[in-house]
Amino acid sequence: MKKLSVIFTLLAALVVVVSCSDVKRNPSRNYMPDMAYSRAVETYSDHSGLNNDGINYDARNVKGTVSRNEDVIYQTPADTTGLYASEAVMVNPLPALDSTGKVEAERLFLINCGICHGTKLDGNGPLYKGGEGPFPAKPAAFLGDAKYESMSEGTMFHAITYGKNLMGSYASQLTPKQRWMVIHYIKDKQAEAKGGSEAAASAPAAAPKADSTAKK
Repeated sequence: MKKLSVIFTLLAALVVVVSCSDVKRNPSRNYMPDMAYSRAVETYSDHSGLNNDGINYDARNVKGTVSRNEDVIYQTPADTTGLYASEAVMVNPLPALDSTGKVEAERLFLINCGICHGTKLDGNGPLYKGGEGPFPAKPAAFLGDAKYESMSEGTMFHAITYGKNLMGSYASQLTPKQRWMVIHYIKDKQAEAKGGSEAAASAPAAAPKADSTAKK
């Protein structure tokens, strides 16, 4: 009896030692391999392999759909031939910003745009820095340059959304609503520089008063 207890004790000890020291280098068969080895596609990863396999994937939303919780504030021109030119007719769909909206729009501009276009909208941001920064060419000056002071809201929206020349797209950083807010901010600053307001600048001219001295 004593021998049996000793044998059982040794066997138990052997099992414990084996179970603790055995590191499985080769896992057993996976019950759900598609979950163990994810086939998810990263948005900014290289998709050339998928395209070579005949899978058309470009990380864009399905046509006619938008990302969940995204504010859809966008106007598509009727004439989409020459998209950049046609979008010049788009008008900012957001109403004039209130005091809270103006603070937020300024914050968005300083974070996303000020580094190039400057906090004073003069095109002299830290990346240019009077020609001493890493950018060899001066970014667009929204104040002091007639070209950009007269640029339409739709054209600005297009440039922010798709990028233009050396400027990349900011569609992933700013929602459509935020882009329009930034444009409101720029237009407000341009109007202030001219001694008015964006609302006054965009309002139609008042009809001339009738000449009371004119002969009937």
